[in-house]
Amino acid sequence: MSSETAGYEQLAADISSIFSARAPPFVYVNDPVSPRTTASVVNSVLSTLANASSFRVNHAQVNAVACFTPRILYDTIINQLAGWTVKWEEGCTNWGEERWNDSLDGFFHGLKAVKSHNRSSSSKKGKAKQMQEDLVDEEDAQIVIVVERAERLQEMADLVVPLTRLAELTDLQLSVVFISEVPWEDMRPAFGGSPDPYYVDVAPLNKEALERRLLSAFDRTSSQIEEPNPYHPTLRPFYAQFISVLLDSCLLYVQDPNELQYIAAARWPGFVQPVLDAYKRRGEDVDMDTEHDDSGLSLPREDVRMRLIRIFKPSFAAALNTLYPRLDHATNWAASNCPEADLLMKPPNQTQPLPGADGGEVDAAVGDDKIGDLPRMSKFLLVAAYLASTNPANKDLRMFGRGLDEKKRKRRAYRTARGGGTAKPPQRVLGPNPFPLDRLIAIFGALLEENDVDNRLPAPEYTIPGERTDIESARVGTYNTIVELSDIGLLHRTSAPDKLDAPTFKCGISYLTAAALARQLDVPLNDLLWDPA
Repeated sequence: MSSETAGYEQLAADISSIFSARAPPFVYVNDPVSPRTTASVVNSVLSTLANASSFRVNHAQVNAVACFTPRILYDTIINQLAGWTVKWEEGCTNWGEERWNDSLDGFFHGLKAVKSHNRSSSSKKGKAKQMQEDLVDEEDAQIVIVVERAERLQEMADLVVPLTRLAELTDLQLSVVFISEVPWEDMRPAFGGSPDPYYVDVAPLNKEALERRLLSAFDRTSSQIEEPNPYHPTLRPFYAQFISVLLDSCLLYVQDPNELQYIAAARWPGFVQPVLDAYKRRGEDVDMDTEHDDSGLSLPREDVRMRLIRIFKPSFAAALNTLYPRLDHATNWAASNCPEADLLMKPPNQTQPLPGADGGEVDAAVGDDKIGDLPRMSKFLLVAAYLASTNPANKDLRMFGRGLDEKKRKRRAYRTARGGGTAKPPQRVLGPNPFPLDRLIAIFGALLEENDVDNRLPAPEYTIPGERTDIESARVGTYNTIVELSDIGLLHRTSAPDKLDAPTFKCGISYLTAAALARQLDVPLNDLLWDPA
């Protein structure tokens, strides 16, 4: 199994079977979780097919984010298909004696010129190599163009239709592959300009597949290691156990293997450091197994492993809370969260777990294990959702807005019902009300501005009051967090799933849960409720 395709064996098999014969002219690969990883897997499979002797595949892979103009896109594709490397010393000239980037028609001629160039180059090879390759007619050689982040082509709308019909327009044995995180229906050109693609849907990886992929990354690193360090081959079984515990803590919130590998790279050196410290003490250590490799490095006993897991597991939430939104660099975070020296030399009853994302897990009053290790921004969103479902919409300005005189917020005045009537029960007893997405974002921003300013890292580039809060509220990660909270049932979507305009939600947590989260965030929940009774 190739390390590049670990965990994506089904996708690799699908791509290999598609391009092992006459491929369809247009293929659409949809991966909503990790399109970058999918693009690397597709590139690895096509490179393997290109090196096979039974058939020819000449492929180019471009990123629509980097190729943000048609000319850059044309030149990048033609240079890769021709095997040409642009060099600064040579004036950054492109392949060929003509310019192929002036128009779409010039790009078509450039593809045909590359086809003729590759055919003439193969005819000049030695006889032995030529006899081996004569089994395949050169006219049947496939050209494959892979476009990563294809949804960005919508900024160059005139290119989508020609690219999807490129085989038809050039009359070449050619296939175009779009890789995107959005489904084809969301970027399909109007009026049926593009043909229906051969659709490949990439499902999120399960825990077993993620373990295989993360372990393959460890193997690639450990193959270059000789001296004992965190990635020594002897520590692979211990790393596998660490990955299993890490996925149990983070998989509910993050499914991207690149993000999980980033978190693992930040936490693993500190997690295994007590074992390496024990190895350096050698004869003084009594916690290691007697069997070891030639270097003298050995694995800790099972009770020592369980002890390390108990100490470090709460810090996985801190890593997720800081590293997933990229609030800190992995190296800096690992350096600031190193364990104390000689950790294993202390008695087990004197070692305490490392602090989590907010100094511990959610209060026992929460009663829902789904939110035990939520990141800090997710907790703010849940508190904001509870306020949006409980307070009347026309009272938000009175509860969160402030005038020039900085008057105190006014809550509902309580009056006794006259004439023997009964008072209306509070809204939190009646159940949550639906609220639109923009109202949730507005309350979320108000909570951040009032209760999160002191916990932020210094940012001198923000000079306008409230500017940083507005940027934080408008981040793509904030909207992604709302989707994740909806997927795990902490928010309930009340609008149709296919409705993209103004979706509505209901809060899925109870008052006790919201109160526990508010205590962790130092948010005065009862002061913000219009009817706290």
